[in-house]
Amino acid sequence: MIYIICGHYGSGKTEIAINLALSLDNATIIDLDIVNPYFRTADAKEKLESSNVRVITPQFANTNIDMPTVPAEVFSALTGEGNIIFDVGGDDAGAIALGQYNRFIKEKKYEVQFVINACRPMTENADDTIKLMREIEAASRLKVTKLINNTNLKSETTKEIISDGQDLVNKVSDATGIPIGAVSGKKELLDTIKTDFPKLPLELHLDFPWERGV
Repeated sequence: MIYIICGHYGSGKTEIAINLALSLDNATIIDLDIVNPYFRTADAKEKLESSNVRVITPQFANTNIDMPTVPAEVFSALTGEGNIIFDVGGDDAGAIALGQYNRFIKEKKYEVQFVINACRPMTENADDTIKLMREIEAASRLKVTKLINNTNLKSETTKEIISDGQDLVNKVSDATGIPIGAVSGKKELLDTIKTDFPKLPLELHLDFPWERGV
C-alpha cells in the first residue's frame, strides 16, 4: 500500500507521515518535502530506523525539477513489497517531485491524504484550501482521496481549535465530495472531542531548531 501525505506548510503532514510509518509493518518513508527547512523526516531518522522503518531522501528532492529518472533506492521500494509513505512538499512545486513516480504509484493501491490545518495561512477558508489542493493534484497528477483535519497551534492547541478546524474541513469535503479520513492531534486532546470521524492520535517527534537548541 502507498500512502501519500500532502498539505500546506505547517499543516503537520510530516508528523502524520512519521506516525503512520511507525504504525505499519515493513514500512518505507520517502521524504519529498523540498520546501520546508524546519520539519523534515530526516530529523526523526534515528527513531524511524530503530523501529525498522526504511528512510529514503532522494538527492533530487533538493530541487523542484521533474527529473527523467527514478533514483535506485526509490525504484526498489516502489517495485518491492511493503508499505510506502511519501511525505510531499507543501505546495504545487513540492508535488512536482511526486509526479515523477506517477506511473509506479498507479500500479499499486494508494491513498492521497490531504492534511488541513485551518490555523495556517492559505488554508484559513474553504476556497483557498481547495485551490491549493487542486494545484497539488495537478502537479502530482494524482487525485486526493481523503482529508485529514490536523488543525493545531502546536503547544497552544485546544479542543476548541480542533473543532473550529473541523468546520473548515467539513466545508471542503462538502464542496469537493472528498471524504474525511480522520481528525488528528495529541491523544489527550482527542479524548475530549466528540466526532463522527476516526481519531488519529499523534506522538510528536519534531521540533523547531531553536526548540532543540540548534
